[in-house]
Amino acid sequence: MAKKKFSKEWVQQHINDPYVKLAQQKGYRARAAFKLSEILDLEKIQVQGKVVVDLGSTPGSWSQLIRERMVGPGGVLNGRIIALDILEMEPIAGVEFMQGDFREDSVLEQLQESLKGAAVDLVISDMAPNLSGVASADSARIQHLCELAQEFALQHLTDEGVLIVKAFHGSGFSQIVESFKQNFVRVVERKPKASRDKSAETFLVARGLKGR
Repeated sequence: MAKKKFSKEWVQQHINDPYVKLAQQKGYRARAAFKLSEILDLEKIQVQGKVVVDLGSTPGSWSQLIRERMVGPGGVLNGRIIALDILEMEPIAGVEFMQGDFREDSVLEQLQESLKGAAVDLVISDMAPNLSGVASADSARIQHLCELAQEFALQHLTDEGVLIVKAFHGSGFSQIVESFKQNFVRVVERKPKASRDKSAETFLVARGLKGR
């Protein structure tokens, strides 16, 4: 009974959510677009003429936002977006999509091949594991995804490149932050306005590779 009540409340909140309404008006596939938009603005991150990799891209709102910002004069797309997810994603004009599990070497190799040796300017990751409700197991899964995104970024980012990942406050969070600080010149935590108050999600923005 309680579960039913909770889901009803969630649906009601979702319907009344101003970001959900705004996303529908602007044609974004999810309200998450506004989280990325705020982070890019706060951090003054430009994407025109850049190579961007979107990890865990489905349904595609982050790729939509990046594409929107890449469009230059005359409606010409100035930049490159490669999106990847384990789930299917409806096509977005100008976005190269790859379906596969980022944790598998074969998928990573496919992504590397697609880059054709080009360095990446920005890696964005909204990846989140399927949560089991067991705190220790979930923390380990979240940490693993953050580590994978960081590993990919360290191999492919330009010296001044930026990595934006979704993490969650809780067990293992401080270790993730510490690991990022060892490898990047600047690491900040961002909790965008579009991120629900009750959510433990926090976005880490890491920029400038150390030791290069």
